[in-house]
Amino acid sequence: MNKKICIVYTHHKLGDLIWQLPYIKAISDHFNLSVDLILREKTQAKKILKNEKYINNINYNNFRKGIYYWIDVWKLIKIYNKNKYSHVYILDKVNKPAIAAKISGIKNIIGPGIGNQKKYLTTDIVLNDDDWNLNYSEQSKKLLRLHKINLGDPYPKLNININEFNKNNADLLYNGKKIAFGVDSFEDYKMWYEEDFVKLAELLHHKKFFNYIYLICGPDKSYIAKKIIAISQKDYFIDCSNKDLTGVITALKNSNFFVGNNSGPLNLSAALGITSYGLIVNDAISELKYSKIQFITPKNYKDNTWIRDRKNMKTLTTKKVFKKIIERISNES
Repeated sequence: MNKKICIVYTHHKLGDLIWQLPYIKAISDHFNLSVDLILREKTQAKKILKNEKYINNINYNNFRKGIYYWIDVWKLIKIYNKNKYSHVYILDKVNKPAIAAKISGIKNIIGPGIGNQKKYLTTDIVLNDDDWNLNYSEQSKKLLRLHKINLGDPYPKLNININEFNKNNADLLYNGKKIAFGVDSFEDYKMWYEEDFVKLAELLHHKKFFNYIYLICGPDKSYIAKKIIAISQKDYFIDCSNKDLTGVITALKNSNFFVGNNSGPLNLSAALGITSYGLIVNDAISELKYSKIQFITPKNYKDNTWIRDRKNMKTLTTKKVFKKIIERISNES
């Protein structure tokens, strides 16, 4: 029987998907085959992964709960049956993809097996229930190790045809030096304050590090970019809140460096090979250790501590952030 591999990942955040790319590639390398993916549409994976040679087809599923649960199971069954997969790898603990694979008669169903999921797998090689406490990357790493799949480069990488992106987003191609600020986050308690981004911009501008700054944030938080521009009254800010993911990638790839909150754009920027400074105050650096992000933290920062209060972001001063950026640039020159 010819082998055909499908990998399922159900989380909706772009950053979480980016963290899984090394594990997806490792499975592909193990079988020496390009793999199919089933992901949430919200990840916009078809836009960002189309140049990855180890990925063949990408299918979307909503992975909904409640009355839609079995509708999405049925959709998974249709995908499985159409493609006749020999192996389905599930890179998180959810039951739905495993149930659908079991109904479809998939011969090899592999997943973490945490909780009820293990009932639907075809292997007894699973994680311990205590591994629930591991972050998603560590769970995937351990799962691959248990199944004797070698992990190559643990750092996420994205291959982008920048010429194609530039062509479709010509309005973002300003002359001069550009940098990018990632000013929002899925969780508000991870967001540095608008006035601090303004102050940082003033310090960097004084040193002539840029002509323009791309303000990266989602359309649902466009008010943040608008507030920064209103406070600053400077014409060097470029509001990218109305841009889709291709526009965000265009802005990032045309930037000399990125400074931002712990969010999808931070992980995206690092995966694109951009020097990326992550402003980490209220969450854990350890969850981001397989990354080339340059972390900037406040003086009394404690790893593996979550503080769900945005006011605590004030403990990271613009002076500290500016100093770290200057030190890095000086070391590179």
